[in-house]
Amino acid sequence: MTELISVWPPFALTLATPRLMLRPLRDDHIPAAVEAAASGIHDEGRNPFSTPWTSVPADELGPNMARWYWQCRAASTPDSWTLTLGIWHDGTFLGCQDIAARGFSVLRTATTGSWLRRSAQGRGFGREMRAAVALYAFDWLGADVCESEAADWNAASLGVSRSLGYELNGLTRMSWGGRQETVQRVRLTPATFRRPDWHLKVEGHERTAKFLLGTAAG
Repeated sequence: MTELISVWPPFALTLATPRLMLRPLRDDHIPAAVEAAASGIHDEGRNPFSTPWTSVPADELGPNMARWYWQCRAASTPDSWTLTLGIWHDGTFLGCQDIAARGFSVLRTATTGSWLRRSAQGRGFGREMRAAVALYAFDWLGADVCESEAADWNAASLGVSRSLGYELNGLTRMSWGGRQETVQRVRLTPATFRRPDWHLKVEGHERTAKFLLGTAAG
């Protein structure tokens, strides 16, 4: 029988840190992702996401999340791709870490975004999972730059960025869900990256790189 990874190679990818397992979300992971998001991510009225996806009615959350994961897969090509990685700790689903790129073969730039269920916040998981995708982007995919952004009031996200060596990359005013936000952009390079003292374990890279980049090497 043909395995799913033979027709969708990124499903072979696994990134392992000392405490976390990061894997591209499959359909059977979506219920756990929905449950984690529904359990709470942020304070009411203080939405940290450019698209306020957590503010929809409860019966719309699951379908909207599923559509997003399917859309990310369907739209991924070597010129424009998004990997949505689920995060597990001791078998419990904690949240998602995205890594995406547009025109990567020319720009060598990746962008990241993430969320964690409230019960997992404040334990260093956010820093660990962002470090994992930065290591993967630089050391395996061959990125020159990793970029991210956060509302200027989002101290937790910006604190993770500072701790890893991201540099401030300008303020901009944006419309987030019809609401005006001042957004702080941040930028990381191999030279500024404060690497963790642990080793990232990677499986399934060759298949993933060939699918996303059109080559087996970063």
